[in-house]
Amino acid sequence: MAGPLTLTDEELRRNRVDKVAEVSAHPLNDEYYRGLSPDWSKLTVPVLSAANWGGQGLHLRGNVEGFVQAASQQKWLEIHGLEHWTHFYTPYGVDLQRQFFDHFLRGVDNGWDRQPRVKLQVRHIDAGAHGSIAGTFVERDEDAWPLERTQWARYYLHADGSALRPETAAAETSVDYEATGTGVTFSTQPMNATTEITGPLAAKLSISSSTADADIFLVIRVFDPDGDEVVFRGAMDAHTPIAQGWLRASHRWLDRQRSLPHRPYHPHTAAHPLDPGQIYELDVEIWPTSVVVPAGYRLALTVRGNDYEYEGPLFF
Repeated sequence: MAGPLTLTDEELRRNRVDKVAEVSAHPLNDEYYRGLSPDWSKLTVPVLSAANWGGQGLHLRGNVEGFVQAASQQKWLEIHGLEHWTHFYTPYGVDLQRQFFDHFLRGVDNGWDRQPRVKLQVRHIDAGAHGSIAGTFVERDEDAWPLERTQWARYYLHADGSALRPETAAAETSVDYEATGTGVTFSTQPMNATTEITGPLAAKLSISSSTADADIFLVIRVFDPDGDEVVFRGAMDAHTPIAQGWLRASHRWLDRQRSLPHRPYHPHTAAHPLDPGQIYELDVEIWPTSVVVPAGYRLALTVRGNDYEYEGPLFF
């Protein structure tokens, strides 16, 4: 990482940078970040992008964006669960990599070119799992991301009862929460039937703040019939929720040309402070997810001003 061993201590010292200081000096998406970012239109080599459902805040989003945005005509997306090393650095992942590289680097006719473009390890909540890790993954091949047969659904926040429902509220309501607290949770009724949620998500919120800015942390959660939260082992945390999204309210401006209903794009090139008490509309990206929710379980969205913290029983 530091270069050849022949470099002197002085040369090595000159090559080092204080990354934290560099990031702190560039709060907006300026030339510094654009110089580090790929031009997807120029990426035409074969691509195998391997992501992790539990890599929220890590590189799950980059893996999916790389697959979707790359100009290559030969690209594949694989998404697994648990820690990265559990799947990708053990036989399952090594075999995928070997097939990919054998085909494109060694010219082996192993059928990789006929491989479906998307391979998912779909997360299932085990029957009887209460407030604990679900742990079951079912492998499934798909032809596109988002999935071609996706049935897009809208749920609406009902602040009067902290409900999440498929119909709009009858009247305009609001709810307050402390920025440093646990936020407010909006929950569906218990699911009538087993429901799969696989793909990208997004939220549209109308917010006001007592301050000139606000950090919005969104958490998609599942609760069992007893009211305990079901979490999965993730890449960085043994207690990872279903999905998460973040947005600083002053960065709310959208790139209208790139944005989609399920995928808002924020250029982060300028900050627009809030007028305290004024209502603002935010479109918040929530990172991709996959989970099969059993009947009787509830889906929930938590809105808070700080990062998620699991409050259930610990397991490792």
